[in-house]
Amino acid sequence: MKTLDLTAGALLIVGGLNWGLVALAEFDLVAWIFGEDFGSTSVASRIVYGLVGLSAVYAIAAVLGRRSRSVQQPATSH
Repeated sequence: MKTLDLTAGALLIVGGLNWGLVALAEFDLVAWIFGEDFGSTSVASRIVYGLVGLSAVYAIAAVLGRRSRSVQQPATSH
């Protein structure tokens, strides 16, 4: 599970940086990596965008899962 967490985290960082660059500099890093112009896509870039989206869904599920477990567990004193 740790490998999946790290992979999802790395993809979220890539996605976040890419959207930040799109907003601030009108530069699409993913498109650039695959030799495309800003705003154009290919099968490879769509796969990356899809994996970033799946990573976001995974992260949401992980956060909600941790939150529900923490609410269910009583506090312990040490």
